[in-house]
Amino acid sequence: MDIRPPHPRDYSGSSRIIENTIITLSDWFEYHDPTPKLNKIFGPITSNSTLINGLGHYPGGPKSPLSVFNVEKGKRCRFRIIGLSCDPAYKFSIDGHTMTIIEADDIETVPETVDSLPVLAGQHYSVVVCANQPVDNYWIRAPNNFANQMFAGGLSQAILRYNGVPDEDPTSTLGPYILPFNEGKLASLLSIPVPGFPEIGKADVHINLLATTVDGIFRVNNVTYHNPLTPVLLQMLSGAQHPSDLLPSGSVYELPSNKVVELTLPYTGSLFGGTVSALWANWPSNPTPSSCSSAASANRRTS
Repeated sequence: MDIRPPHPRDYSGSSRIIENTIITLSDWFEYHDPTPKLNKIFGPITSNSTLINGLGHYPGGPKSPLSVFNVEKGKRCRFRIIGLSCDPAYKFSIDGHTMTIIEADDIETVPETVDSLPVLAGQHYSVVVCANQPVDNYWIRAPNNFANQMFAGGLSQAILRYNGVPDEDPTSTLGPYILPFNEGKLASLLSIPVPGFPEIGKADVHINLLATTVDGIFRVNNVTYHNPLTPVLLQMLSGAQHPSDLLPSGSVYELPSNKVVELTLPYTGSLFGGTVSALWANWPSNPTPSSCSSAASANRRTS
């Protein structure tokens, strides 16, 4: 999880951002059943609650405190929203307020204003919110993508609280959502050149990842991942000299530097989704190698 200090850029032009706050979204499972019983469940185990910065309610549970984010009227705040879930995605919104996206997964973006934001597991966004509404309490909402989501009793919610208002639950209402998120509109704020040709079939290296299931166990290229006794990073620090030396065998792929890599996940009909091809520039001169200027290209066929 990237929690480095935010970039000091003045996104407002006239009124500087005065507050920077991390907001984490995670799933919580009320595991009252013993582990042997849970191990017999085939398929997904849905979470009982959404936690926002570690706090939340679950159906039938106690009315415990919710996370509260204080803002000052007329000021601008930067929220760094991080998806920490095991499985679900979330629809993040703040009643009565819009959000301007300025960063996605550590890449500064051309500002894009939305009134709701999907946050998948492992994703993070920075948004700027202007506290320009009447001084009051407002619900922050983060329902997940499972069925039968509701907000009764504070489920999947936190509170945006203007300074000076009483410590009480909001009475705000959600929607209407008229500025939907469109990932295709996100563009890098900086011009980052990408080597090679950002077209399917023209990469330097091609890797086909065939995902299948056998007896309910996932396999990639007929190999099931097993946690190594020593984590991969510690293996490298302990003297592993070549990717082929790393465990687990068959689950580590070597990538040459200064090359464009095409990863293809073909659709087999046995799993959800469709065929996806993505081009990736493994370019060490990039100032953020973990993000590796990707040549955004995808060919998707859904079932």
